[in-house]
Amino acid sequence: MRTLVESTFVTLDGVIGSPEKWGPPYWDDEHAKYAHDLLFAADALLLGRKTYEGFAEAWSSRSGDEYTDRINGLPKYVASTTMQQTKWNAALISGDIAGEVASLKQQPGRNILKFGTGELDRTLMQHDLVDEFHFWVFPVAAGSGQRLFDGIDTTHLRLLDTTRFRSGIVVLTYTTGNE
Repeated sequence: MRTLVESTFVTLDGVIGSPEKWGPPYWDDEHAKYAHDLLFAADALLLGRKTYEGFAEAWSSRSGDEYTDRINGLPKYVASTTMQQTKWNAALISGDIAGEVASLKQQPGRNILKFGTGELDRTLMQHDLVDEFHFWVFPVAAGSGQRLFDGIDTTHLRLLDTTRFRSGIVVLTYTTGNE
């Protein structure tokens, strides 16, 4: 069974929206290596509509380095009830999202990497489909914006690992403990 790994940037005050505004000062070689290792441990990406649209715009026209070529080359699964079609090497998941993600996890292969936290997480968490959360906690307070797990019921997680970068980022790796 494949492992579904979620990777999410979050501020000290729980904001996940607009990391391009608060994250760049902290992106360094340690950040790049951790991101590289997560990406190369996966053979597919799972994205919600908003993350997919942002990533397609940002990544699809880039090329020339190992990370970019990998992110562009991986098959992508996009969970959306509103999209009609995809591009950028992606398949649409629009019906029984939980059932289709559960089926993807049953297929042979490596990790499925999910970027971002939002609407899709409600469904995934309700059905115990996320195996690991990698929360990249940035040493910045955004003050306002979309919050981590807005609208999700109380959920207890179990800490698996902590990775600390010189920049001040701390990656907290959790599981739901339902295994």
